[in-house]
Amino acid sequence: MNLIPIDDAADPRLADYRDLTDVALRRVLEPAGGLYMAESAKVIGRAIAAGHRPRSLLVQQKWMPDAEALLAQHPDVPVYLVSSEVAESLTGYVVHRGALAAMHRPELPSVAAVVAGARRVVVLEDIVDHTNVGAMFRGAAGLGADAVLVGPRCADPLYRRSVRVSMGTVFQVPWTRLPGWPEAGILLRDAGLHVAALALRDDAVPLDVFAADPPERVALMLGAEGDGLSARALAAADTVIEIPMAGGVDSLNVAAASAVALWALRIPPGR
Repeated sequence: MNLIPIDDAADPRLADYRDLTDVALRRVLEPAGGLYMAESAKVIGRAIAAGHRPRSLLVQQKWMPDAEALLAQHPDVPVYLVSSEVAESLTGYVVHRGALAAMHRPELPSVAAVVAGARRVVVLEDIVDHTNVGAMFRGAAGLGADAVLVGPRCADPLYRRSVRVSMGTVFQVPWTRLPGWPEAGILLRDAGLHVAALALRDDAVPLDVFAADPPERVALMLGAEGDGLSARALAAADTVIEIPMAGGVDSLNVAAASAVALWALRIPPGR
């Protein structure tokens, strides 16, 4: 293993990990720089198993056995061994999940490739909260969605918080980015997907009614907290659906709503 002890947080070799609490810098390091940060041995392991290449690993002494196991197939990847004080100085928080890895961002596949043969697809429009995005990926994985498509302004699924909240399922569920409307709608129609938009509207069909006899292939489309789906997104929908609510509550958090809808639209085993 390419082990490199470092005792100075200002060491230039640690630049990928420095100031992770600064949002602007993270945007430079992750999307623009072709990198993303994976946190915890479990998440890093899932990323490597999905074929993602590590650029380096940041680890403390007590987590060295995890690092050795993670990089068994990548012996040349630098492993920066630091103290807990250096790690916290770098990141701005206590790194207690075993390790951080700077990962090379893979090239995204085409929409057609991701949805080919998919029967349940989740479409995220303008969901800017990284926690919600991560939770929706976890729900998609656990409730049987075949793919996730994210809009141009949607939060990055490979952002550190999204990856952590998803429990690494962003590496499990095929996903890619959609273009803007109306091109996105054309791609969904060309793929043979029935677009069901989850929205509060007078003509919305109750979810249980829609789920009683759903189309064979459904793209479930959800929008941002508060504003919901845009008019252009709704214009691309074949059906507008809603979750019937009680207690004077009009809607659920978007991640909870996606989970409820996916459960209702789940495909029984063997079908």
